[in-house]
Amino acid sequence: MTKAELVKEIFAKQSFLCVGLDTDIHKIPKFLLDFEDPIFEFNKRIIDATAPYCVAYKPNIAFYESLGSKGWDSLEKTMDYIPTNFFTIADAKRGDIGNTSEMYARTFFQTYNFDSITINPYMGVDSVTPFLSFPDKWAIILALTSNKGSQDFQHISENGEKLYEAVVRKSFDWGNEENIMFVTGATHPKELGAIRKLAPKSFFLVPGIGAQGGDLDAVVQHGKNDEIGLLLNSARSVIYASSNEDFAEAAAAEARKLHEQMARYF
Repeated sequence: MTKAELVKEIFAKQSFLCVGLDTDIHKIPKFLLDFEDPIFEFNKRIIDATAPYCVAYKPNIAFYESLGSKGWDSLEKTMDYIPTNFFTIADAKRGDIGNTSEMYARTFFQTYNFDSITINPYMGVDSVTPFLSFPDKWAIILALTSNKGSQDFQHISENGEKLYEAVVRKSFDWGNEENIMFVTGATHPKELGAIRKLAPKSFFLVPGIGAQGGDLDAVVQHGKNDEIGLLLNSARSVIYASSNEDFAEAAAAEARKLHEQMARYF
């Protein structure tokens, strides 16, 4: 999906919601375990329920690969089920030397046909650029993450520049706002504003709303640009809104609530 296509979907739906499919076999409603593929059955119902309110889906790959070949099968079926007008994100946080990164890129861009993948840029240019050689595909680079441990390294400063700022600045030597996005956690709204100054036209994938305590208004205040420029991810607070047979209806209600809040910013 191109940037122009993504922006068109965002404005058509007046939403920048991304639903995280962090599907845990131990957390889904128990009655689904009677189905041949409980993970896919859960995802299918979540997608049907939330599709009117979001523009993107983000399967967290760890929840699938932890189940071995069955998990990969569930992921493939999920990707085949998501309509093509939704932006898809492989939350895999890959990043390795060049030939290995190329294999990761083939896995998620060709075999599973994701639009994008999250990338750990710690190994530098040769770990990122293989993902940038695929037309209309995106590398979503970790800049400032929403977790508590982001304080350990990402805020290290040298000559007045924080590490996360250096990551964003350097990334533009490799790609541009048409094939690179940045992960910028909702739990750091003021820092998000600093990143927006470095990347005025880029899209940000923003985790941390909901269960992690991020604030939507603060994210928009500091991160929005003329094209919205945000994909706000919510996973647990949406997909696990209920553990009963009404889980899909509960997920729809949570997604609708976020959608209504987002519509105010258009």
